[in-house]
Formats: sequence, structure tokens, C-alpha cells
Amino acid sequence: MKTEIPIEIDRLAYERTLWTEGATAIAGVDEVGRGCLFGDVVAAAVIMPPGLMLEGIDDSKRLSEKKRDELYDIILANAVAWSVGRVDAETIDKINIRQASRLAMKLAVEGLAAKSDHLLIDAETVDLPLPQTKIIKGDMLSQSIGAASIVAKVTRDRLCEQIWDLNYAGYGIKDHKGYATKVHREALLALGPTPLHRRSFLTKYDAEQQTLF
Repeated sequence: MKTEIPIEIDRLAYERTLWTEGATAIAGVDEVGRGCLFGDVVAAAVIMPPGLMLEGIDDSKRLSEKKRDELYDIILANAVAWSVGRVDAETIDKINIRQASRLAMKLAVEGLAAKSDHLLIDAETVDLPLPQTKIIKGDMLSQSIGAASIVAKVTRDRLCEQIWDLNYAGYGIKDHKGYATKVHREALLALGPTPLHRRSFLTKYDAEQQTLF
């Protein structure tokens, strides 16, 4: 039986290339909550010090909650600058989720306390006059984007657990984080949508659910 040898990913490869070209403030940018039925889409932008390698940075979805929380504190303690951008459900319904995700990313970059000279973005572009590189699966391939992924994920999860779940009891927001789980869909059938549900997403589901909205 052939044994698979894991391939080690150089998560600073993109950053290293940009450093050699003179970039000194590279911001990784990513978003979370794009596929949710409920709540804001949240993006983060993170500038890490040139040359700093942090162990464990990865796509936030591939990490345990405990590991994400640990890395979140480490990232914030070491970052040159970081910022979060949010776009709410009402705006998502007006401009569509892709444009809302791009807007959240733009807001995150604009909120940075330090000016970035290059953006590394997970599978997107941002409407800003800054040099930028779109990287497919960037949260796995770039430490900067992975760091942004973790900051965005922990921020949104805490909104779900500490604010939204308390404001909208009975929907299980703290557990499913707004995604279309069976529990969430059953709660929607029983209770109807809240003001934070994305109406444009709800209409994509089956006829029984659509009668509620």
C-alpha cells in the first residue's frame, strides 16, 4: 500500500516574493459568513511584521474552536495592524452576497491603522487603488490571509454566541452560527425569520419554507 507523504505548504511564499519587491506592509484579507442565512458577513484585514512566521495559521474552517481562539490572541498580539469590516443582512439583500463580501473586505482594509502597500485576498478583489493579489484557497496558502480568516471567523462566532443568540433566542444561533442546518431551518418554520435573516437567501429553499417568507 502506497503511503501518502504530506506536502508542507510554505505559507510565506507569496509574502516573501512581495518583500523582495519592496513591499513592507502586506495585508491579508478574508471574509466569513458568506453562506449563512442569518447575520452579517464579516471580513478582516491583518498586516503581520515582515519575516514573522507563526505556527498553526491555516484556513479557519480547518481549525478547532480552541485553536482559533488561541491563534486569534497571538495574531492580535503580533500584528502591525488589524481591522474588521461588517455588512448587515439588509445590505446583503440589496447588493447580493458577493458584493457585500467585497464591501466588508474594503471596510476592513480602510479601517487599518497602518497603510498597506499590497493586499493578499482570498479568491476576490477589492475596490481600492492598492496593488492586490487574488489567491484561490488563499487562507490555506498565505499566512497573512489565514490570519485574516481566523480574526474574521472568531469575530463572527463571538457575535453569534454573545449577542445574536441572546437577542434571538430559540434559533440556536450560537450553535449553527447562522448556517442552514436542520435545527436552524426547523426554527425558521416554527418562529419565522428575524430582522437579521437574509431574505434573499431564504427564498432559495423549498416550497414549504418559502410560504413563510
